[in-house]
Amino acid sequence: MNAATIEVGATDGSGTFKAYLSLPLSGQGPGLVLAQEIFGVNATMREVANCYAQEGYVVLLPDLFWRQEPGVELGHTAPDWQRAFGYCQGFDEAKGVEDIQACLTALRNRPECSGQAGVLGFCLGGKLAYLAACRTDASVAVSYYGVGIEKALDEAEKSTCPLVLHLAENDQFCPPEARQAVQSALADRAATALYVYPGVDHAFARAGGEHFHKSSALMAHQRTIAALKAQMWPHFDYSALWDRHCEHEFGTRNVADTIATMVSMPYVNHIPTMTGGVGHEMLTHFYQHHFVNSNPPDTTLVPISRTIGATQIVDEMVFCFTHTCAIDWMLPGFEPTGKRVEIALVAIVKFRGDKLHHEHIYWDQASVLVQIGLLDPTGLPVAGVETARKLVDEHLPSNTLMAAWSQPT
Repeated sequence: MNAATIEVGATDGSGTFKAYLSLPLSGQGPGLVLAQEIFGVNATMREVANCYAQEGYVVLLPDLFWRQEPGVELGHTAPDWQRAFGYCQGFDEAKGVEDIQACLTALRNRPECSGQAGVLGFCLGGKLAYLAACRTDASVAVSYYGVGIEKALDEAEKSTCPLVLHLAENDQFCPPEARQAVQSALADRAATALYVYPGVDHAFARAGGEHFHKSSALMAHQRTIAALKAQMWPHFDYSALWDRHCEHEFGTRNVADTIATMVSMPYVNHIPTMTGGVGHEMLTHFYQHHFVNSNPPDTTLVPISRTIGATQIVDEMVFCFTHTCAIDWMLPGFEPTGKRVEIALVAIVKFRGDKLHHEHIYWDQASVLVQIGLLDPTGLPVAGVETARKLVDEHLPSNTLMAAWSQPT
């Protein structure tokens, strides 16, 4: 990442404090102040900063404990937890919000920043993000499991920007009565979105943490990016980016160009056969030897629909080919049969910034096996080419696999 440590001047004139600055590959974008957990500006928070820089934001991660001790950087051992709680208890919340405003101003004054700037915070920073919505000129604020928000609900009416709160149902630092107070006070506010993640604890989005819950973290991240993009650039042409990737895969069949459309640590998962890989090295090998050069020459993708969201594309298509060569990613271990195949296929493609982050590819493997003669559909609730053709023509017969359909009720 293109990252550096800069100095930010405190608004009260008491001095300067350090902040970790992470820039997008483009070098420019909207600003985002990242408010830390109670463990300081540690490797975990820097990685979060880098992640959002990949999304296209100019991220500034300030050292909010600087008035107590500059450069606090803790892990998650028992002694570090005790130190972290000590810093949190001695933290001047009002000064912390002032420091966030100083960072917002500093970001907007930097040439890399497009003008708008928001706030994103976790844990201690989650409450500060809420307070930033009420006390600063942030363009948007996003709070992850903020601790103590219920004690500052009287400030909600001062909020001047869109606010998103991610709450953990089983948060040990935000008991049910506190969470319910937050929900009751904020749920009806037009510019506020609250999401409660069932069955998860505090810090469910901290990768590698004790309570990390990947599916909840992914959903929260998608909602966060949607909120940021709704208020601030950047907006990328995902449709054109995905088309370019597919052109390299199936048109020019150039592996290097295909990989160049992806982030530094991408992954591909063909769900029915679990083929694909993680990272450039593994995917380069996969594309070179088992995908790009392993599709029959008459392979055709017939688009049916495309849905474009804040972070991803969902493509629905009919995938057609004649099984004239080995297709390791779809039919590993089987020799060509010469049979024609048409299947419905769905691709869910996630982006980070203007690069592909991952692909989840789904299709009906039973339909493939029926069409190449490896599965007899007699007596089974499966079909062959009919599934793809009915996707294109909804008037083709329905319920043909239901024996009871034609019987009187």
